[in-house]
Amino acid sequence: MIYIATTTINTPSLALKKFANNKKCKLIVALDKNSKQFKLKNSIILSTKFQEKKWPKLSKLIGWNCIGRRNFAILKAYEMGANIIALIDDDNIPYNNWFNKIYVNKKINANKVEINKPVFDPVGYTNHKNLWHRGYPLEMVHNRKYKRLGQKVIVPDVQASFWNGDPDVDAVNRVIFSPNCYFKKNYFPFFSSKISPFNSQNTLISRRIVKDYFLFPHIGRMDDIWASYYIASKKYKIVYAEPTVYQKRNKHNYLTDFNLEILGYQNNVELLKQIKKKPENIKKFLPKKSLLAFYEWKKIISSIDAKK
Repeated sequence: MIYIATTTINTPSLALKKFANNKKCKLIVALDKNSKQFKLKNSIILSTKFQEKKWPKLSKLIGWNCIGRRNFAILKAYEMGANIIALIDDDNIPYNNWFNKIYVNKKINANKVEINKPVFDPVGYTNHKNLWHRGYPLEMVHNRKYKRLGQKVIVPDVQASFWNGDPDVDAVNRVIFSPNCYFKKNYFPFFSSKISPFNSQNTLISRRIVKDYFLFPHIGRMDDIWASYYIASKKYKIVYAEPTVYQKRNKHNYLTDFNLEILGYQNNVELLKQIKKKPENIKKFLPKKSLLAFYEWKKIISSIDAKK
């Protein structure tokens, strides 16, 4: 059973309905203050009152009307004993291969790829070489060169599956290229020994990383990116997999996205230097409320583990 963790302010999208209709999945939706109330079969809907009552301190620290509410869907899945949790955006419509391309916790053969930069960019390795992943330092975009080192056996803790359609790139990238992508499957699966970003829109994680995987609130569109950099710096295994969804992106304002990414543009290079030395150095870059939320997250996970 794959537990799907998400949040939405919309009525059930086609993507959520497809996950809810698949018997291999259990969909968990954490509602927000702006969410529309709904029912969906084979699903667990976490009301705002439920979240506030069950996790009052964390709920207050994270706040409302933010993607960080997805953390509560992850918590619920973890509490229910999930071994694999998938993080999904409600505008990512799954292909049929989503349900049979699960690599987390399994031995797989994957292409090992390196880059001539301190940080690995997974998007630039593909057939869309002009693009880069959201959160990849702009200072490192120029002159990226990749080298494939052959196949290796790995057991992924994280499976960052790609997305056809409107890809997960930053506002700068989107304004310049207005990309509409179809990623060729022959590149996948692949991994790198270097720190690299992944998002929370079509990603599967192992239970064992949940204690360290937290979507940091109050840092804009770096919430999942800095979470991924932290995970990578702690040497968890990340594999990038072929597209398993088509993203029909919800309406966005590019300037709003840009403003929510500024923290990353300004700090990513230094943050990456610091966490490479010591993963816990990420705490130097988090606002106080975000850091307190992270501590509370770890307490809750420890409490759940103690009951098992």
